Amino acid sequence: MTNALPRLRLKPKADARSVRHGAPWVYADALVLDRRTKALTPGTIATLEDANRTPLATVAVTPGSRIAARVLDRTPDCLIDRNWIAAKLSRALALRERLYDAPFYRLVHAEGDGLPGVIIDRFGDTCVVQPNAAWSEVLLPDLVQALKTVAGITHVLKSASGRARAPEGLDNASGPLLGSPPARLPVPMNGATYIADLAGGQKTGLFYDQRPNHAFAAQLAQGASVLDVFSHVGGFALAALAHGAESALAVDGSAAALELATEGAAETGVADRFSTLKSDAFAALENLHNNARQFDLVICDPPAFAPSKQALHAGLRAYERIARLAAPLVAPGGYLMLCSCSHAADLPKSRAASLRGIGRSGRSAQIIYTGAAGPDHPLHPYLGETGYLKALALRLDG
Repeated sequence: MTNALPRLRLKPKADARSVRHGAPWVYADALVLDRRTKALTPGTIATLEDANRTPLATVAVTPGSRIAARVLDRTPDCLIDRNWIAAKLSRALALRERLYDAPFYRLVHAEGDGLPGVIIDRFGDTCVVQPNAAWSEVLLPDLVQALKTVAGITHVLKSASGRARAPEGLDNASGPLLGSPPARLPVPMNGATYIADLAGGQKTGLFYDQRPNHAFAAQLAQGASVLDVFSHVGGFALAALAHGAESALAVDGSAAALELATEGAAETGVADRFSTLKSDAFAALENLHNNARQFDLVICDPPAFAPSKQALHAGLRAYERIARLAAPLVAPGGYLMLCSCSHAADLPKSRAASLRGIGRSGRSAQIIYTGAAGPDHPLHPYLGETGYLKALALRLDG
């Protein structure tokens, strides 16, 4: 049985094959946005047709957005309801339960898990949901109930901090949706314990994406002195200490994040080897160099310096500068890990910027590891934005 839905049509010169082959987004300039279409409420579910009115897919429509339609299902006239959401969640949950022995992971990675614009991070029986697309805001009650049914979730917190919400016409009101979500809680990962600030932290309160890169850095940390710059809640530093680092210094501009890192160090049992420095990262790197400090392992995990194509040139210059300032702080034969979460700066560009910076510092390097986000952040094969994270580990010469 089909479900009668509004119709949305591609322009004659638009490429319908991309949708047939799996592209998840349809931009406004590819659509016939007549008066009827523009009058649709953001989040409306519709059937996308090609220029010949042949149905292609079921989409969520936001007429005023650059991404005017998001493909929900390649079956036209599909009923998008609680059962449909539950099926998507069940598939996502099955992957995570195969990968992880504890319920701490990204449960839904937006388009990568077939739920466009939706981010869900799981913390035991609590989930933090970022509904960053209008359709998911409309169906939020169904999403919450599906989480309860499928995964046994008893507490759900909405985070409205995502930058993508504004273009979708959505507000910035966060708050509980189910149960009584804790404001903060401990999260075990890579042998360390992190403190996730669900209510007041960045995004969902903790970054699961760096888990495999934390683990690789920890392999280099036995007996090492470690510098973790842009440390947030101590991601790399705490994993390194949990695996035998001699000491770790965490640098961040946020006092609140460093307080959480210090609490995490105490929970992990490594507080005696952990210290913090509240500082602008660039200033800290320069000051450490001026004081002739060196470390066996240096990690820099900055924010997205190139969040868009328009910011790409300036962002790559910033990544180059980070590498140039960090490389002299690495002891002879030591290791440097450089990360980028800018989807506009792909791996070749970000790697080239990092190598330029290292070269300008007078050091040479071997690349020993290239990392990405963990498998709980699956990539959509037609959407590069889902593969935003890059990590590069290098051994520097003497």
